[in-house]
Amino acid sequence: MTIAPSIPARPDHGERAPRRRRRRLLAALAVVAALLAGYTAWTNLRPFTLRTSIELDATPEQVWTVLADLPAYAQWNPFIVSSEGRLEKGATLRNVLRDPGGDTTFTPTVLAADPGRELRWIGKIGPGGLFDGEHRFRIEPIAPGRVRLVQSEEFSGVAVPFVRGQLTDRTLPQFHAMNKALAQRLKDVRS
Repeated sequence: MTIAPSIPARPDHGERAPRRRRRRLLAALAVVAALLAGYTAWTNLRPFTLRTSIELDATPEQVWTVLADLPAYAQWNPFIVSSEGRLEKGATLRNVLRDPGGDTTFTPTVLAADPGRELRWIGKIGPGGLFDGEHRFRIEPIAPGRVRLVQSEEFSGVAVPFVRGQLTDRTLPQFHAMNKALAQRLKDVRS
């Protein structure tokens, strides 16, 4: 009787296919994660900015007095119709903003409250990097008894490219409206 030499068994191709599919799936997920990380970094490094300014017949201190009187916002401010909190670095405000889309409540953190010079806060929707807005009021003396108020907001985050049109169409006009209302408030206070 002759014994045939043993032939090694062929590997089961059925076991290799799931491993290959798993590796391909992991590679695809890694590519998607890298693209999302790159997109997130890009949207945070290239913010979208809205900016307005108005020249006012007032001193920096007079403008600051109006800006810092948060409880009075309901009387004159068509954009920030309510604001509560303390104007000190690290404090949280509760702002109600109004635009043609309705009222929205934000709870920004004060970044700077420098009387007569600057008020700045940052608000975030969702976790950081999704939709952040850093709002700034800068008071610039341009002549004795005359200042330029620059109101701006720098928006960053992955959602910003999808709402740029709304920011331009709805929010920017509210900046202008607030600037004009602030000018009128200064006149009313002096009268």
